Amino acid sequence: MIVRLRELASRWTEAVPVLAVLLLAVTWGRDLAGVWVGLVTLVLALAVLAAVHHAEVVAHRVGEPLGSLVLAVAVTIIEVALIVTLMLDGGDKSATLARDTVFAAVMITCNGIMGLSLLAASLRHRVAVFNPEGTGAALATVATIATLSLVLPTFTTSKPGPEFSTSQLTFAALASLVLYGLFVATQTVRHRSYFLPINRSGEVIDAASADDTAERPSNRAAYTSLTMLTLALVGVVGLAKGVSPTIESGVEAAGMPHAVVGVIIALLVLLPETIAALRAARRDRVQISLNLALGSAMASIGLTIPAVAVASIWLSGPLVLGLSATHMVLLALTVVVGTLTVVPGRATPLQGGVHLVLLAAYLVLAVNP
Repeated sequence: MIVRLRELASRWTEAVPVLAVLLLAVTWGRDLAGVWVGLVTLVLALAVLAAVHHAEVVAHRVGEPLGSLVLAVAVTIIEVALIVTLMLDGGDKSATLARDTVFAAVMITCNGIMGLSLLAASLRHRVAVFNPEGTGAALATVATIATLSLVLPTFTTSKPGPEFSTSQLTFAALASLVLYGLFVATQTVRHRSYFLPINRSGEVIDAASADDTAERPSNRAAYTSLTMLTLALVGVVGLAKGVSPTIESGVEAAGMPHAVVGVIIALLVLLPETIAALRAARRDRVQISLNLALGSAMASIGLTIPAVAVASIWLSGPLVLGLSATHMVLLALTVVVGTLTVVPGRATPLQGGVHLVLLAAYLVLAVNP
């Protein structure tokens, strides 16, 4: 019976990504309404669950921290494609889309995913434990890239408004790529042990061999899951773009700021990582959760800023990257609180709750600035 249930689960997780891509091909470029919106939303939700399943298969095969990196980079690359596509199609009102979506991703990952993971792990195991060396390095990199890309444009004077000049944008793009590349090399080569889960005694756990009792997938199964993961993520982001006009119409009808569109897009795109991080936290693999959270934040900025810098060559309107004063306060508070959370290497439900309150404050101010 258990074997048959596993076979059934395997079949639907392989069928849904294909269905999502086919539905994307049918609905691409069309105005959706009524039943189509409901169908797209349903398939999108199923594709998210399928993506999480295949990401975990790949992660189990390659081990940590490569497993977290695969999901974070895959999601972010497709997210960047979505942002650039919407910017090219959206006219002047898309000038702030990259900033809004990237900042939303930072707040959701550094406060939402991180807070939920710490809360889930500490409630189930009393205290959430993780490696402060690797997590601290990731947080420092996120803070640096976010400040260079999203805060400095508000204060530069080469161009009016919160915009970079061409040379400044080029520097920010190159700095983001360099820092992200250095981080990936640190995480996967030179100091891989800093990003592996640890036990209550502080000893490193090799997640590839010690995570649960399940047998490691074969190479064939891993490659199949990697293909299905790619299809699922293409489906998730593409279908999210398909329902984005409905989202924009709903936001405008509700009288909310256009920045809320970026928040909703980020929430949809980051859903697979959120579910994967929560499942890892419940297994007391908090380091995997934090790798996903901070790695996604870093990849979101480190890949989006260079992409929009290149896309700005074809964009006719302005590219607004500078944050408002309110958002800069929230970013600064997130970095300070994150630092105090990371330094001890242990967290209680209080730390998780603080991060979630920061996310709630961001969401409230996004809707009602």
